[in-house]
Amino acid sequence: WDNADFSRGVGTTFYQEFSTLNTAKPPFVRDVEAKVRRYLRSSYSAAWTLKITWEKAPVHAAWTDTRKTITYQAVLTTDGFRSYILMLYQDGGMQWDYTRLTSSNVLIGYS
Repeated sequence: WDNADFSRGVGTTFYQEFSTLNTAKPPFVRDVEAKVRRYLRSSYSAAWTLKITWEKAPVHAAWTDTRKTITYQAVLTTDGFRSYILMLYQDGGMQWDYTRLTSSNVLIGYS
């Protein structure tokens, strides 16, 4: 979640919280549960989920090129005991020129 620069008025960030402990689950939360179940081969029922979206985010030092943006999401979810994060990137959406970043050890994901 680094190197995005919204200071030039390009792009936006927004979030949506889903508290589903004792309520009906919207399709988005059901999709998150299905992904966790499929990838981890476990039963999972979300009690809380947070979706954060960076839309058309320009790279840090946006004055270099505000046309090359990226749209991505982080989805945090928990059942109250286990917590997971899904990092979702728009297919073909990485438009940043990583060779022009100030750091040369660029990663997509986390460690």
